[in-house]
Amino acid sequence: MLNADRLDAIAAMFDCDESVAEHINHEAAVQDFRHKAIIGHQGDQCDFCWLVLEGIVNVQLLGLDGQHVQIAYHGPGEIFGAYPEPGTNRADLVANGDVRLLRLGTQLLARMASGNAAIGAGLARLLGRQLDTALDRIATRSTLSAAGRVYSELVRICDGNQRVSPAPKMTMLALRANTTRETTSRAIASLERRGVISRDDAGLTVIAPRMLQDMIA
Repeated sequence: MLNADRLDAIAAMFDCDESVAEHINHEAAVQDFRHKAIIGHQGDQCDFCWLVLEGIVNVQLLGLDGQHVQIAYHGPGEIFGAYPEPGTNRADLVANGDVRLLRLGTQLLARMASGNAAIGAGLARLLGRQLDTALDRIATRSTLSAAGRVYSELVRICDGNQRVSPAPKMTMLALRANTTRETTSRAIASLERRGVISRDDAGLTVIAPRMLQDMIA
């Protein structure tokens, strides 16, 4: 991920402008994990927060029978770890595929949120969206495909004229849909090939909104 893409991702997560995204990026460290790498062990002390840029992090609980049970996962655009105080990992955190994260110290992030209104408000929105996403997953959203989540997000951001202007950046749309940039690009390209949407220099138009709704699955 290029630095510009990373700034776009941070801006999307915190719903902030570029200067705030640059401040967060400056304080954060990028960490890459290979498939099945352990990011954190159940029971370990934790004084970091991680922002997911790419990949999926599985949350696996070790049961009394010695077997791991996946209880949740974190995808692009989500945050996990200890906040607002250091704590203990309740479960194992395991990379599912290659994962790229931004790491911030728990106390550092808490100070940033307290000292910068834009970061504090952005973090509150991020955590609020993540709670909604978690509830959606429990209820029905977990049944949607990755492409279905992209289509659902596209419907959500359209205005009354079935228009998105300016056109959404793939990185930002992927974060909102909790999937990868590559999957999002393929989903949007498929809509364009099928005549469901059209794109121009000024934005994106949904030509067949009913067809787009029917594709959310």
